[in-house]
Amino acid sequence: MPELPEVETVRRGLQPVMEGAVIEKAVINRPNLRFPFPDNFVARLENQKILSVGRRAKYLVLDLASNEVLVMHLGMSGSFRIEMAESISAPGVFHHPRSDAQKHDHVIISVNGPHGRADIIYNDPRRFGYMDLVPREAMETHKHFAGVGIEPTGNALDGALISQLFAGKAAPLKAALLDQRLIAGLGNIYVCEALWRAGLSPQRKATTITRKDGKATKRTELLATSIREIIASAIEAGGSSLRDHKQTDGTMGYFQHTFNVYDQEGKPCKAPGCKSTIKRIVQSGRSTFYCPTCQR
Repeated sequence: MPELPEVETVRRGLQPVMEGAVIEKAVINRPNLRFPFPDNFVARLENQKILSVGRRAKYLVLDLASNEVLVMHLGMSGSFRIEMAESISAPGVFHHPRSDAQKHDHVIISVNGPHGRADIIYNDPRRFGYMDLVPREAMETHKHFAGVGIEPTGNALDGALISQLFAGKAAPLKAALLDQRLIAGLGNIYVCEALWRAGLSPQRKATTITRKDGKATKRTELLATSIREIIASAIEAGGSSLRDHKQTDGTMGYFQHTFNVYDQEGKPCKAPGCKSTIKRIVQSGRSTFYCPTCQR
């Protein structure tokens, strides 16, 4: 599933074409994705100006002039393709390639904006993604966002906050980091990477890095810094690649992140002086990659 940095790079790719544009036409090629489309979905989109293109956790959010917000989730295999008169581009940076088979083009949003006319095409082979329309005033209490935790992209995520969030939690550290009610948008790839950078075992109980008084510890400070840095560098890399839209054949052509531990089973650990190899275990049905020497 695309993680926060991937969703953010998609947002950055869509923003120049969609923000400030008017939706001239919307087409849905099937009655549903993971869930049915909202009632009168097409009519509620057409002729609406897109005020902003944002993101909350792993959701893309388009603020419309109608005071509704178009909420979009990419699911497992969802992606967008931008087709303009002179080019085709596929915004996003994904570890696994996205599909461009036209038979999986389920939603087409045609816009006219500052950069001219464009078709924004949503492609989703597995159809685990979904779209919804939510009243702007109901965003924070809506089922998609109620109880969603803090964003990991700002200084609000610090050692003290992690200490408070993880206090008393006997769940493994990786499970706690994946809990969207605590920290929003973190997924398997970047949790593995952040834990390696912080030198913390994914199997360690989350509460063991905290203090009873809720104050920061050396471990929670290091973890908070590692999360912010890994997410920021991933977003920056994706954002830089999106500045060049030369992919006229629809291929990705974007920077692929070099992972330190994720998907590196059996390879040497990249930490200076470490002679261990990266191991893989399964936690809650998902692969975890880590260094048994560096991470304690």
